[in-house]
Amino acid sequence: MTDKLDDNSADETKSNLPALVSQVGELVLAGSLEHAEEVFSKAADEHGDYAVAQVLTELPPQVTALHLSGFDGAKTSLATMLVPPKAWADSLAYIAATWQENMIEDDPERIAENLFNHVHGVVYAQDDEERRNELLEAASATDHGATVFAIMWSLAPKEILEVAGEILSKGRYVSGQTSADSDIVPLAVDLAKASEDGWERSLLELFPEFRHSAEMADIELPDDPDEESEFMQRSTRDLLLRLRKQVPSVRSRPARSPRRSLGTDIFS
Repeated sequence: MTDKLDDNSADETKSNLPALVSQVGELVLAGSLEHAEEVFSKAADEHGDYAVAQVLTELPPQVTALHLSGFDGAKTSLATMLVPPKAWADSLAYIAATWQENMIEDDPERIAENLFNHVHGVVYAQDDEERRNELLEAASATDHGATVFAIMWSLAPKEILEVAGEILSKGRYVSGQTSADSDIVPLAVDLAKASEDGWERSLLELFPEFRHSAEMADIELPDDPDEESEFMQRSTRDLLLRLRKQVPSVRSRPARSPRRSLGTDIFS
């Protein structure tokens, strides 16, 4: 990937940026995601990858959410590979608006799995640890981001609790091994390494009765997911509805609510 442009290319990209943003936005809103990707590809060929990142920075986050929701790890997308961390984090606030309301009631697990595919596809689109950490840190630094991660954790709560305990006891030497294989666990470990605060917040979204992950060390969830637990745990459906209520108004986006730091450095 090319990251730098010479002065002439940078000036040309800047002059073409409004037209590119307008063109991509119109295509996305019209449902022509593949054509929008073709515009991205042409822009990358002519001006470098920086041009794509700039367009994604300038696009309204609700448009970026609509575009990226059409791609996952199984589909190649320049937008997925090049979206700046903040632009992606902002777009996650709107991703629930792309879901059909009846599916939240009828098949919440399917939506959560699609959400995992989306997050996984963006976070691991490039083999770049620094970019991965920046994406995870930016996404988990918001209230809606914490809910997004909690939705994914709700698909494997026992494994998430196991890895949370391992993180508490082993810190940076955590292996991520649990009693059951889950693709979600490696993402959880990487989030904890990228942002302790983001990891804590996502856990507290799933288990809202607790103040800190250390209080969860002795939780034992029932083996049967349909069996009621003595500990309050938000269901996948409840979290999906919670995220849907967090979709900001396009007319007035609320500022991030202040949150205190939730602990010391677990990987120190």
